[in-house]
Amino acid sequence: MTDAADLVIGLDLGTTSTKAVAFAVDGTQVATASHGYALDTPHPGYAVQDPEAILEAAYAAVRDVVAVTGAHRIAGISFSSAMHSLLALDAAYRPLTPVVTWGDTRAGVHAERLRAQPGGLALHRRTGTPLHPMSPLPKLVWFREVEPKLHEEAAFWVGIKDWLLVRMCGALVVDHSLASASGLMNIHTLAWDDEALSIAGISVEQLPELVPTRHVLRGLTEEASEAMRLPADTAVVVGAGDGPLANLGVGAVGPGVAACSIGTSGALRVGVDKPAVDPQGGVFCYALTEDRWVVGGAINNGGATLDWVRTLLAPEIASGEEAELLELAARAQPGSGGLIMLPYLLSERAPHWSALPKGAYIGLSRAHTREHLIRAALEGVCLQLALVLQSMRAAGLEITQVRATGGVMKSDLWRDVLAAALDIRVDFAEGQEGSSFGAALLGMEALGLIDSIDVAADLIPVVDHVRPDPTAASVYRQLQPVFGALYDQLVPTFASLRRLAPSLPVELRERP
Repeated sequence: MTDAADLVIGLDLGTTSTKAVAFAVDGTQVATASHGYALDTPHPGYAVQDPEAILEAAYAAVRDVVAVTGAHRIAGISFSSAMHSLLALDAAYRPLTPVVTWGDTRAGVHAERLRAQPGGLALHRRTGTPLHPMSPLPKLVWFREVEPKLHEEAAFWVGIKDWLLVRMCGALVVDHSLASASGLMNIHTLAWDDEALSIAGISVEQLPELVPTRHVLRGLTEEASEAMRLPADTAVVVGAGDGPLANLGVGAVGPGVAACSIGTSGALRVGVDKPAVDPQGGVFCYALTEDRWVVGGAINNGGATLDWVRTLLAPEIASGEEAELLELAARAQPGSGGLIMLPYLLSERAPHWSALPKGAYIGLSRAHTREHLIRAALEGVCLQLALVLQSMRAAGLEITQVRATGGVMKSDLWRDVLAAALDIRVDFAEGQEGSSFGAALLGMEALGLIDSIDVAADLIPVVDHVRPDPTAASVYRQLQPVFGALYDQLVPTFASLRRLAPSLPVELRERP
């Protein structure tokens, strides 16, 4: 039995924190709580986390929300999760490794080797997941070759959400969405891919059971019930990956409506009714439900690029005072006086899917000022997203509208450059909680509280928009092929620098 007072908690497992948000069926946010945890980098290329810390953060976030929801009944919890995580378990479901996150790049060489093989592109198009070190498939190859004893001892290989569901509900399952981001599932058959499993050196028995994203688990473990202060019969919807749910959470559910997010990193994604990957393998394809998919690409370097520029070029501007930095950037004209920045400070994902590239300024002259360098960095981020859009269109997708979110979108300059670089109208929706709201909507549908997740478009109205400035759009159209060609032209240089890196330490010397 459900009524208007019922709430669904969207529980979003992020890279550095877990957020729980309780929503009513009309989209009203009733309560929210967030708890953080460390991202450890013990060695170059490593980006790992303590699974117990994530579990405790999830328990605490839900507990905090439950404490303030008053007379409302919690109809269920629905999950969103960061994608591409990997965790080895023993036969008793105890972790044998930390959580290896999407940001872990130690499998870079293995990913490049797989991508270069004759069947590499076919594997990408069959599984929907690019052959990149973020993906669990290359990570498993790394474990197989670098830590063979641990690889052999592991009884199960799971993602962080899968393990949380074991602890919360006693079920070892993985939804089609996160499985489609593992590089191990055939997106056309919704079954584990035999060739991918052979490459990884694992069996079907070592993986969770595949279930739909709207699959409902009935009943909490005693541990979870006590930790979250919820009744033991509380329903848990397994949910989906944070990327597809972010589209849902900003109302980008209609044909041709893409969601663009720029925070520390960035992404551009559009919903489709059947899986598709472009011929060159420039985009990913992940499930939202069995008949709804998200095609697009994520970039590593978004707002983090401008933060790096601020630190080096405008140290007098404090972190959090980006408006002053953007005032400097706005003084330079579109195209930054012929200066291009490749914003690959944290390597890159779409559409090249390689850990190899490094950042670069191209076209630098004595005539350029820090204003040009700052603006070129911002333009580089937006031009990279334009490359993703290009790959999406190459996959046969028609993109007619973009809904943009993220902290940087409060800036008029960011809005204007993004619209001009994409050469498309960009809409801005009323503020929502993104992936956690998407998870809650998916949960509401699974629990029968709403008829369809299509209500998202009505619950999240557009409150503002920007059309591309014709002059700026013309400049970026001319720069786009130059920008796009630079990656291929510099690959040999990137490779040489990687070979030389061990003899070229980054650390500064102590002052004499």
